[in-house]
Amino acid sequence: MLRQYELVEKVLEYDPDADEAMLNRAYVYTVQKHGTQKRASGDPYFSHPVEVAGLMTDLKLDMATIITALLHDTVEDTLATIDDIEAHFGPEVARLVDGVTKLSKIEAMPENERAAENLRKFLLAMSEDIRVLLVKLADRLHNMRTLHFIKSPEKRQRIARETMDIYAPLAERVGMYEYMHEMQALAFRQLEPEAYATIAGRLDQLRSQDGGQVDAIALTVKQRLAEAGLQVEVYGREKHPFSIWHKMAERHVSFEQVTDIMAFRVLTESEEDCYRALGILHTTWQFLPGKFKDYISTPKSNGYRSLHTSLMYENSMRVEVQIRTREMHRRNEFGLAAHWAYKQGDRPDGEVGWLRDLIEIVDASHDAEELLEHTRMAIYQDRIFAFTPKGALFQLPKGATAVDFAFAVHTNLGLQTAGVKINGRHVPLRTPLGNGDVVEIIKNPHAAPQLSWLGFVVTGKARAAIRRSVRMKEHAEVAAIGSKLFDEIAVRVPARIGKKAIRAAVERLGMDEPDDLMYAIGAAKLSDREVMEALVPGCTADFKEDEQWSQRERAISIRGLTPGVAFELAPCCHPVPGDRIVGIRRKGETVLVHAIDCLMLASGVDSDWIDLAWGNRSVGAVGQLSVTIYDRLGTLAEMAGIFAQNKANVTTLMQAHIDHPFVTYDIEVEVKDVAHLNRILSALRASDAVAQADRQ
Repeated sequence: MLRQYELVEKVLEYDPDADEAMLNRAYVYTVQKHGTQKRASGDPYFSHPVEVAGLMTDLKLDMATIITALLHDTVEDTLATIDDIEAHFGPEVARLVDGVTKLSKIEAMPENERAAENLRKFLLAMSEDIRVLLVKLADRLHNMRTLHFIKSPEKRQRIARETMDIYAPLAERVGMYEYMHEMQALAFRQLEPEAYATIAGRLDQLRSQDGGQVDAIALTVKQRLAEAGLQVEVYGREKHPFSIWHKMAERHVSFEQVTDIMAFRVLTESEEDCYRALGILHTTWQFLPGKFKDYISTPKSNGYRSLHTSLMYENSMRVEVQIRTREMHRRNEFGLAAHWAYKQGDRPDGEVGWLRDLIEIVDASHDAEELLEHTRMAIYQDRIFAFTPKGALFQLPKGATAVDFAFAVHTNLGLQTAGVKINGRHVPLRTPLGNGDVVEIIKNPHAAPQLSWLGFVVTGKARAAIRRSVRMKEHAEVAAIGSKLFDEIAVRVPARIGKKAIRAAVERLGMDEPDDLMYAIGAAKLSDREVMEALVPGCTADFKEDEQWSQRERAISIRGLTPGVAFELAPCCHPVPGDRIVGIRRKGETVLVHAIDCLMLASGVDSDWIDLAWGNRSVGAVGQLSVTIYDRLGTLAEMAGIFAQNKANVTTLMQAHIDHPFVTYDIEVEVKDVAHLNRILSALRASDAVAQADRQ
């Protein structure tokens, strides 16, 4: 553990103007507050914040960040408060400590919800100041270094999984590759101990058999570049065990088939020297087609810049080479932290593009599972590059489509996407983009995201926005049905129902807006009795719920037909009592009764049209629905349960088509009247198992 004077000296080495007295005060404060607390290793607890502060000094970060690292656990684990921190160390440090602090109530949540809530608060805090993320990453890295002291295997596994899924990808996205690699290695060791031991053993074996080959290759490359007048540094590096394991799993190859276990870095003085070195290497040794990447002219979204190439060295050995300037190397290893070094005047504010996308995902996500799914998509994927017609560059994950591109440009553009041209050609929206594609989005202000888009979009931002739009549309549709049902309920109340009565009912039911009441009615979350009682308390004393309707009691009469004239309910639109209807009569044929909005009426322009209405005692008919459910275990049973709960008998159920992850069914169901059918639709649309439900 760093002693007090050692920490202060490390800061003064790169920042002679640092406030030495405040650094000493912060060190003493954290030691005093944590007092006799112990870590799982048996070390004093204050050794942890001191080591985190030491990691921050290695990155040469500003004094406010160092002090935040020293104090980051005091509010959670001691009696100190944010007000105390502000009084002793000022508002900037207090704000940073508040952003890093883990809230104790999160620990009481289920695992997924806890992780999601932690991530939600974390993302919102770091959007205001990226230093929150830098301290948190150092905090997690030191915790991973001491993870083996925790006795519970389940807790070690949970922390390692969270590190692999969230913190290592976040470190990669801000360009802190050293942190990312070490976190991955430590987490991999916990999650896959046998695989880690096997790969580590093979690497040890390779080192023992190397015979100085790596140093010899590095020396040969350096000599060849020196002959061309380039002064460079060249050194070999070994891939990390997790990187090797991931490549083996991704490509389905054995350890022996991984050809780039050893890689070489060439550090030059300037960008021009990078390209000169690349040309010399390519003319000296054959390069492998498809393995060259220029991240200098087109940097990664985290600012990473370098040239990557693979060469066929002597004896058909494949050698991976990365070429970059020394300044690029410093920034590549420590990413945004390099921008935050104490002497930098152009510090980033944290509002980088990918971070804005994450904050938008936080706002759009419906629950913990969605948030974790979408953020993992957004922070951990290989990238491609595509352009707008005006030349603006956007980075997207591999497999991204035009819809992903539209949402990457702007959420509103994604919501209005109607078509796309890629490289000047009209193509389907689901077409995957390639590197260098020019993408022109055709928009329509009346367009809306389609549920089927979820079957091909790959970015978390697009999925979150589509799901939110579909949910809002479904909410509006259910509320509209609820409004119609409310009118039917209101006429049964012994009072005239106006806006005042509705507002009072909303308040009695603990809701915020009348729209909430209409949605609850449409989604069958409230019974008629509950709504009537909320409108006029006491009016349901003598109210009896409708007897369960039996389809055997079906009795349909049509007003407007000559008594004795035969009629049939049209199979194309399946009208039910309560629909507005019209009759089509052709000579020598039975009168067909259609719903007034039936599309097939256009074929009856040469027939006799009869204005019809349902008889007073008409009850019972067959309605036809199209229902799309999520293709997962239990959803079909849940849909069937909705029909049973609403006392509706399914007479026909046919699978119309599958569009993973959705399955669509055509369903015929016996209902009492249109209100009964609307209640079923509302209940279906309100179910998490159902993606879409419409009447055919």
